[in-house]
Amino acid sequence: MLTRRRMLALTAGVLSGAAVPPMLPVRAATGAAPVLRLGLLQFGTGAWEIAAMTALGLDAAYGVALAPQRFASNDAGRIAFQAGAVDAFLSDLLWAARVKAEGRDLVYLPFSSAEGAVMVRSDSPLRTVADLAGKRLGVSGGALDKSWLMLKAHAQAQAGLDLQTAAQPVFAAPPLLAAELEQGNLDAALLYWTFCARLAPKGFRPLISVEELVRGFGVPHEPTLVGYVFDGAFARANPQTVAAFARASRATKAALAGADPARTETAWAAARREMQAPDEATFAALKAGFIAGVPRLSPAEDEAAAAQLYAVLAKLGGERLVGPAATLPPGLFFAAERVAP
Repeated sequence: MLTRRRMLALTAGVLSGAAVPPMLPVRAATGAAPVLRLGLLQFGTGAWEIAAMTALGLDAAYGVALAPQRFASNDAGRIAFQAGAVDAFLSDLLWAARVKAEGRDLVYLPFSSAEGAVMVRSDSPLRTVADLAGKRLGVSGGALDKSWLMLKAHAQAQAGLDLQTAAQPVFAAPPLLAAELEQGNLDAALLYWTFCARLAPKGFRPLISVEELVRGFGVPHEPTLVGYVFDGAFARANPQTVAAFARASRATKAALAGADPARTETAWAAARREMQAPDEATFAALKAGFIAGVPRLSPAEDEAAAAQLYAVLAKLGGERLVGPAATLPPGLFFAAERVAP
């Protein structure tokens, strides 16, 4: 019978180009911990980490059995997750918070605090947000993109400037905006960090970063706005598996950040195969950006910072951005004691 759940799973498989996984939990063997079906964006930063993790054997060392599944877009990953075709996938904090507030049982495990910036040519005369008046400004995502909302609020507070009308915003996908900026068809572009990193070796610089915007709202540390989102039922049934994956993820990030030079070389060699870095300068910029986004706050500090920023974004974007919850839903961040059966 073709149920709605099965249809969503089939759609996710078509969008990802991958075979549709079984709908029942996969187990390595009788009595063994379940295999973690992990959704990853093709060539995304999560794929970098998992490639490094498996190359170092840290998944096995921490007792995690992974079954990565690749998706062509974030939407495909979300469809697969909501259909039950994967147990976890990498997504942003706002989406996870909204879905949880709407009643879906899930938990969030921080992955990265790296966000992005407004990029301009290195020789551009633009120096401050006020200089964006009258300029063609590319904006990744749509009018409710969280970084765009923060940039608009910052411009209004610091320069009395309504960027929606004073500038010439152009909303489009990041690859298109990056290309338009390179070709000189845009004066500036608000881009996600990987696109910023790829532009840096080509003679571009940040005008203002999202991290600076966050600090401007009184949030002292940028929270991890991207994380692994786990199905709540899976996390409750298998808290040890989720905790083991969290430890393997932290160990992988430590290796990538240079904690052990010998392991670092192996880790980045594996990650680079997923990075689409055509030259050493691009590889170095992407590597530096990834390391800069490694979570450095304690879980409690991270959750507190996320709650602060969420409250700011709820005021800026309202229900259209965050959904029915004006505050961060309780129990969103993973803690083994919270999800134990």
